Amino acid sequence: MGQLQERYKNYREPQKYMEAGVYPYFRAITSKQGTEVEMTGHKVLMFGSNAYTGLTGDKRVIDAAKRALDKYGSGCAGSRFLNGTLDIHVQLEKELAEFMHKDDTLCFSTGFSVNQGVLAQVVGKGDYIICDDRDHASIVDGRRLSFARQLHYKHNDMEDLERVLKALPHDAIKLIVVDGVFSMEGDLAKLPEIVALKRKYNCSVMVDEAHGLGVFGKQGRGVCDHFGLTDEVDLIMGTFSKSLASIGGFIAGDKDTINFLRHTCRTYIFSASNTPAATAAALEALHIIQNEPELIEHLWEVTRYALDRFREEGFEIGETESPIIPLYVHDVEKTFLVTKLAFDAGVFINPVIPPACAPQDTLVRFALMANHTKEEVERGVQALKKIFVEQGIIK
Repeated sequence: MGQLQERYKNYREPQKYMEAGVYPYFRAITSKQGTEVEMTGHKVLMFGSNAYTGLTGDKRVIDAAKRALDKYGSGCAGSRFLNGTLDIHVQLEKELAEFMHKDDTLCFSTGFSVNQGVLAQVVGKGDYIICDDRDHASIVDGRRLSFARQLHYKHNDMEDLERVLKALPHDAIKLIVVDGVFSMEGDLAKLPEIVALKRKYNCSVMVDEAHGLGVFGKQGRGVCDHFGLTDEVDLIMGTFSKSLASIGGFIAGDKDTINFLRHTCRTYIFSASNTPAATAAALEALHIIQNEPELIEHLWEVTRYALDRFREEGFEIGETESPIIPLYVHDVEKTFLVTKLAFDAGVFINPVIPPACAPQDTLVRFALMANHTKEEVERGVQALKKIFVEQGIIK
């Protein structure tokens, strides 16, 4: 046995939960994404998706992807830097820049590679990168690749952020990086306060709008637009894998920074470009959310209904202000058990355990889409209430 095999032969934590019958990962879906999906013959209400606009199964999006397949083929066989740029890549970047009210954008093959590549490139030796404790893993990995000094502050604690900033040189480049919507707890970054500190301490700000795009702001432009602070935010990151019903991501900013990244960002110039079908699907979804405001209006209607119902039934849901609703369990074993019991009852939810949260803050994540109905939400609430009461989590 080799050294690597010897090191990992005793890694059996997943097997422990498999043997207990509560392993909650890699559950195979055998149908199209929607508010109800089929999983090995078992129909479940889908409350575990990030498809906030509900467009992943929309015929218009699917047809746009099919047309792109027919016209361009299945892939680009190269990076954007060399042979992999299509006219629809350029069109999507242009339309995203206009939509986000920024000079220019770059589109990447995944959202993860946006944060990983941009953060590694825009700040370097002698600079500082300051992150919220609960920033997404892609931000954490991106900052690790940078030669900038890495600092962090307690989640949404503006006094702690100011404490960090006070100690830094006024003239040094200081980049504050924050999730617009925190993906597990559903709360928002305190962007007005962050921008005030940016001005006070001569910083720059980057906001990850992965879970804000298609949800907050005019036409779903995100949290920066929601707070009226788009012009104050230097870089805005977004993904296609959630509200834009595809796969990929982008960074939006001023023309000079984007020009620099276009020619130096390693995850952009050394990755194969996004597939024609994925690009066309994202472009079509972008058109739909701009032209159909009722989509986001309905998302917020069912979100407000769900938030009210969970509070009425005594669930602990924290400080969420979004379609992401955390249902706190505060116990790893029970979190897995609740997920399994909910699945058996026809409700798909996601468990959240360390390192995605603190050990004492485990939860199940209930997320809404624009095509959910209040009746579906009520079925989910009632099924989960029964389980939480039986497990002694709520009364």
